[in-house]
Amino acid sequence: MRFTSELRLDDGVLEREFLLGEIPGTLWTPGSAAPVPLILTAHNNGLPKSDARLVARARKSAAYGHAVATIDAAGCGDRPRSAADEQARADLRRAMRAGEPVDEIFESLVGPLVENAVPEWRTTLDALLALPEIGGPVGYSGWTALGIRLAVTEPRIAAACCFAGGYVPRAQREEARRVTVPLLLLLQWDDEGNPRQRALDLFDAFGSREKTLHANLGGHTGTPWFELDDGNRFFGRHLR
Repeated sequence: MRFTSELRLDDGVLEREFLLGEIPGTLWTPGSAAPVPLILTAHNNGLPKSDARLVARARKSAAYGHAVATIDAAGCGDRPRSAADEQARADLRRAMRAGEPVDEIFESLVGPLVENAVPEWRTTLDALLALPEIGGPVGYSGWTALGIRLAVTEPRIAAACCFAGGYVPRAQREEARRVTVPLLLLLQWDDEGNPRQRALDLFDAFGSREKTLHANLGGHTGTPWFELDDGNRFFGRHLR
């Protein structure tokens, strides 16, 4: 892991960009004494630095006393896309414009994204936990499909907060039954393009004995800011 930039923010949080091989990422650490627990935050469209809302979430979580880290998935952010990725995205745009079914296209696009991302996240987790300022345990926040696979395959994940918006491949819907860590699922009731019943069925499928569903009115990007505070309290209970 090689840090490529460092910035001390006005709230005392340290923001550092890094490279791990060809994987770009960002790490936010609080100004409080180390070592601190770690939250991995993932978005299926790349690094939070490309979206002010996601940057604000990461900074707020760091201000709560957690280290927060994210990386670009292959084909997202600044990382090049394969010809297959480009074709799947073009097919998706065409089908959506035509009002055609898109589930099979999402399967061909999102399924490989999850498969490729998990090994990179586990390698990144190894590198992060080797830093003296990070002591674990580890939480996960964000992209549901990836969160399911990580919670099933990575024993260091102790709790997960997932956003119900976004397509979850059939393989991950089946794997949800094997997720046993404490879970908080955030659902936007009027999320365009993401049927709420599918999210409710997914919540029912999770195998966690402690699982909570927070549903709020509004579209895909309308998650209320108070959910960020609730999420940080959730991680505070399970990571400390």
